[in-house]
Amino acid sequence: MSTHIAAKEGQIAEAILLPGDPLRAKFIAENFLENPECYNTVRNMFGYTGTYKGKKVSVQGTGMGQPSLSIYVNELFQFYGVQKAIRIGTCGAVHQSTQVRDIILAASACSDSCLLNQRFGNLHFAPTANFDMLFKAKQIAEALNIRHLVGSVTSSDLFYDENENWKLWAKYGVLGIEMEAAELYTLAAKFNKKALAILTVSDHIATGATTTAEERQTSFKSMMEIALETAIAE
Repeated sequence: MSTHIAAKEGQIAEAILLPGDPLRAKFIAENFLENPECYNTVRNMFGYTGTYKGKKVSVQGTGMGQPSLSIYVNELFQFYGVQKAIRIGTCGAVHQSTQVRDIILAASACSDSCLLNQRFGNLHFAPTANFDMLFKAKQIAEALNIRHLVGSVTSSDLFYDENENWKLWAKYGVLGIEMEAAELYTLAAKFNKKALAILTVSDHIATGATTTAEERQTSFKSMMEIALETAIAE
């Protein structure tokens, strides 16, 4: 049992999905996993473990933003033996090649967060996905005929970007803006774990295009399928 996760030894699988919203973790457990058991309710940040196609998989809410995710991922890596972590969430598209409902497989994650500065000072670390997981996720998306893109995203601490920094990120080829992937990739590098972020484009910041609740639900299921199949892949 760690400070923020009340699971006992052995209750969390080596492969885990990490939605930001704890209610999304509950939804995943109840709709995609067999025989899910809740191992965490601390701060209502729900965590569950069940099986998917006979293999043990966990899902844990992490909250919004890199500081919140950092707490849970640190504890999962250090105290619960998690080896593979897959962030699943939404992002706002900024690049012209990206459309709403697309799935983005984040090969790397830029950031404006001071978390990187606190660790590396004037050095510039490049948070990067695990290649094997990224390659497997792409193969799965192709096999399922799900439209997807592979590229960089930006993990921003600002949800309301008054300076419109997204325009600069887009100029340098960033596909979308989200809030957690860079810290996940950094912690995976620190603890020698595997990590990947799979994101559904819920809106397009440049064009103003958005999705309906029904469309987001359909896209979310596509993202979930890719994530679960990647989680159990050898």
